[in-house]
Order: sequence, then structure tokens, then C-alpha cells
Amino acid sequence: MHRNFALAALALGFAAPSAANAASADRAPFGTLADGSPVEVVTLTNSHGMRARILSYGAILQGVDVPDRDGKIADVTLGYADMQGYLTAPNYFGATVGRYANRIKAGRFTLDGKGYTLALNNKTNALHGGVKGFDKRPWRIVEVAGGATPHVTLAYTSADGEEGYPGELQVTATYSLNDANELTVDYRATTNKPTVVNITNHSFFNLGGEAAQRSIYDAVLTIPAETTTSVDATLIPTGSFRLVAGTPFDFRQPMVIGSRIRDARDPQIVFGQGYDENYVLARTLSATPRLAARVTDPVSGRTMEVLSNQPGVQLYTGNFLDGTAVGKSGHAYRQGDGIALEPQVFPDTPNQPALGSARLDPGQTYHNVIVYRFSVSPR
Repeated sequence: MHRNFALAALALGFAAPSAANAASADRAPFGTLADGSPVEVVTLTNSHGMRARILSYGAILQGVDVPDRDGKIADVTLGYADMQGYLTAPNYFGATVGRYANRIKAGRFTLDGKGYTLALNNKTNALHGGVKGFDKRPWRIVEVAGGATPHVTLAYTSADGEEGYPGELQVTATYSLNDANELTVDYRATTNKPTVVNITNHSFFNLGGEAAQRSIYDAVLTIPAETTTSVDATLIPTGSFRLVAGTPFDFRQPMVIGSRIRDARDPQIVFGQGYDENYVLARTLSATPRLAARVTDPVSGRTMEVLSNQPGVQLYTGNFLDGTAVGKSGHAYRQGDGIALEPQVFPDTPNQPALGSARLDPGQTYHNVIVYRFSVSPR
């Protein structure tokens, strides 16, 4: 456990682990879908009082409660207090997105000589799995367990042809919370015929607190990547790898997010209306999770590190939040109210072999493991 986070836990009364404040996993009703079927929430709590709430709808991360440097606990994710918000204006808050996260150009790709057509739900492109992707589907809760590392496993079967993708896909999402204040999301999938897969978590974080009513522009971001996959005006990769050196996209050293987010001299900023770009961490998967990004809120002291085995991480600064979504605290979410850091393979990879491969064949297992590690920094 990080020492500074431990001090914050002590200030909240979360002292050394004991029977009185043992880790737990609790299951409860959350709401219902339009057809009346129930949605449940599973709350994972570690022995220091950190909490994560996961919905059986969309395998959504509905909330993460962590203390600041003074011990004040707050929810640091954007989202809704009830099901109505997720059904009417989802905005991918906390969502598990797939079958293919990010964009596929013109909603088309070819696999083994056969063409596939997807819904165009992002202007001229397909985005995040389609009109009704994994984020808008009911998932089955297959296991809830307490113990030293409380966890929940959810499962979803994506039918052959669903949203235009080939192959029946068996998907699991396991959320676990340990006493090092690490929330891990483990995605796995298998298929019965060749397909393409890219699953990630689309949580928006504001380490100042979801209810703080201040943007993430004053937060400090680090991304250890030398290049991005540059995009065109429709946010599809051009196929080239662009050096971040000398651009507003250089976060190799800690940098205030808002210091260059409106630098319109860079066309990539204009295309995304802020940051909306894939960073190249590597060209291949890693055997173990590696650092993808680090964010620190200087006011609260909360720090989050994101680690994953994936080759890329999409940085998105909530550029299209327009005030129409009213969140858990009752205030309208606007541009810059949250930051999404989405570990994944690169956008439009099914159409651009030079960017890697998103192919999954029978007998193989797709695996994306994401770790959100929380701590606090001193004043």
C-alpha cells in the first residue's frame, strides 16, 4: 500500500485491516431495464475503505470512492445515480466497450477475403462496437466473492453477426480490488470463428471528485509514449506514427492538461476539439501490465496510475460533453469534466495491418488487463 494513501486511510478511520473493516463484496438491486429485467450493483470494498461499484448492465464501473490527502473521501468517476441516466444519455460513462472499442473507418473491414459492414454511429465511422455495443447490454453476474481481494466476474455472449461482427464471442469482465488500492479490470474473450476484438473500459475520471464542479484541466498528466497514431479530420488514423516531441501531445514529462489543450496551431487538437488521440506505448502486447498513464490532482493530492498489457492508450478529455448529462451529484457535465484513458489496440487496426492486429481465432483467448492504482501525493 502506498504510504500517503495509508495516511489518508488512517485519517478516515481506516486503520490496519481487522475483522471490523474486512474487505467485502456486496450485491444489491440498482434498477430495471425497459423490459422490467433487473440490474444489480456489486460493491467491492477493501480493508482500507476504498470502494468500487460495478453494474450488471454494460459491465459499467459506476463509482470509485477514494480519499484525498486529508482523508476526505469522494467518488472520482463520472456517471449516474440511477439507471435512467445510463439508458437515456449513456455517454460511455464507466462502460465496457466492444466488440471493437474506438473507430473503424466507414464501418467496414475485410477478414479472410469477406467484407463486413457495421453501423455508422459516429458520423462516417463505426465507434465502440456499434449502436448497441457491450456497454448497452445486460451482463450475467457469474461470481461475487469477498476475501483478501474482493471481486466480481460478469459474462456476456455476443451473438454471431451482432452489430455486424462475425463469430459468437464469449466475454468475461472481472473487477477486483486489493489492499494496495489497485482496482483491476480483466477482460477475456473467445470466439467460434475468426473475428476482430478490442475491448476496453471507458471510465471518465476526475480526481478532484465527481462533485467538485471543476475540470480536469489543472490535473497533471504523464504518458510515457514517444509517438501517437495521427488522425485525419474524422479521427481515423492516417497510418503514420507522429512524434510527440515539440507538440501539445508530449506528456513524457508531467504536464498540466489544460496548458496546451486549446493550441489550435496543431491540427490534431482541432480535429479532436481537445485531446482525443491514441498513444503508442509499444507495438506489441506486454506479458505483464506496464504504465500507460499517471494523473495527479494537485488540489486533492489524489493520484491514479493506469497500467495495462495493451500497446496503446486513448487519451480523451471529455471534449464532447455538452452540459446535457446530469451526473450523480446533480450538476451538468461539461467539456473537460473528466479524463478517459482507454488501454487498447490501435483505432481502425482491422483496416490497417501496419498498425498491428485485432484478429481473434478459435482456440485463442483475447486478454486486456487494466489496473487503476490510487495513491495520494504530499503537499
